[in-house]
Amino acid sequence: MPPRPHPTARQKRLGIELRKLRERAGMSGSTVAAFLGGERAQVSHLESGRYGVSEERVRRIAAHCSATDKHLIDALASMAEERGKGWWTDYRKVLPLGFLDQAELEHHAVYMRAIQMLNIPGLFQTAEYARELIASGVSDLPAADIDARVAHRIQRREIFDRPSPPEFEAFIHEAALRMRYGPTEVMRAQLAFLHEVSRWPSVTIRIIPFDAQITGSVHSMLYVGASIPQLDTVQIDSAFGGGYLDAEAQLAKYRALLDSVEAISLDADESGEFIQHIAQGM
Repeated sequence: MPPRPHPTARQKRLGIELRKLRERAGMSGSTVAAFLGGERAQVSHLESGRYGVSEERVRRIAAHCSATDKHLIDALASMAEERGKGWWTDYRKVLPLGFLDQAELEHHAVYMRAIQMLNIPGLFQTAEYARELIASGVSDLPAADIDARVAHRIQRREIFDRPSPPEFEAFIHEAALRMRYGPTEVMRAQLAFLHEVSRWPSVTIRIIPFDAQITGSVHSMLYVGASIPQLDTVQIDSAFGGGYLDAEAQLAKYRALLDSVEAISLDADESGEFIQHIAQGM
């Protein structure tokens, strides 16, 4: 079987974690390849996510590397067994791969915490607001591509239709509520929907008001909690693409950042009233 030309972020993450197991054991790729009965290139492909790996092989590699963290091994084995294609694969060759990675990351999240400084979180955008936002950012995008991006963004919200949806806590700066990305009626409808979202059982919306004392280190980001903390991921948000962080020191830094933002944000009830007040003033 040829290597995958474009492994997903999650497939890459599984490979990274397998490499960490090998390196902690002080083993070379050639040593693990010999154990598996293959070539060094095979291990390289496994660790880059270009080759799939079975649950059994994950457990064999972990045992050979003398890994003892049962929770981590079980979580990696579970990742290896994710054979089904998610709905987002329908957008392959239609949207940039980063869009598919985003949907996959959210699909497997146990919980999420986000900071949004200048716009409403993508999961909670109306189709009209999303269209205005996307069109204003990429002015030469064909209409069909804009339609696909909007549809994909709305479909990502299906994670909240599950019997046990992930917990989502969003810290949204007041600037994001007041920024005008479209006509008044679009913005008013968006704020009305955000207020509705704030009453969903698994969602908490907290507003960072203009008068909150905020540090220069605060920026838009998404913290995605996995089944175990070692597999958490931070997505850095950018108008021109995003990136993923997973080193423990980085994760700890962003957990502290989220806690500092929580301390200066309005509580959920106050935030709901705040959103309504701004909508009524438009």
